[in-house]
Amino acid sequence: MTASLERTGHCLCGAVRFTATLNKPEVGACHCAMCRRWASAPFMAIDCADLSFEDEDHVRRFRSSDWAERGFCDRCGSALFYHIIGGDNYQMAAGLLDDQTGLAFTHQVFIDKKPDHYAFAQETSNLTEAQIYDMYAPPGTEPIPDETK
Repeated sequence: MTASLERTGHCLCGAVRFTATLNKPEVGACHCAMCRRWASAPFMAIDCADLSFEDEDHVRRFRSSDWAERGFCDRCGSALFYHIIGGDNYQMAAGLLDDQTGLAFTHQVFIDKKPDHYAFAQETSNLTEAQIYDMYAPPGTEPIPDETK
């Protein structure tokens, strides 16, 4: 693991602790309806590899679609990660990191699903729902209906 990009983190109650390597020191926001419902806001995440939990006893996984799962702590409910099934990387909740120095907010996904009641001041790269589905969804996958609009 690259020492400068290796980070530790934990959930709100401390039952879930992990070490991971940041693929880049960049935070992104997901505005899809599922992330907003799950996190009650956009899901602020950082792409990580080499994820290792000290103890997975309190990590629960929820299959949120045909191609992805979300993780949470079963004690405190903290959102932990978004993970594409079969992939090696995890989108870890950025707020869980013990050391958040040197991170930059660089991108937003499902930007066309962002509600009007909030906006970020930073200039970021932005991808729409269609662009994300083209990049990651298995062929023939239909977008999940946005029941919040």
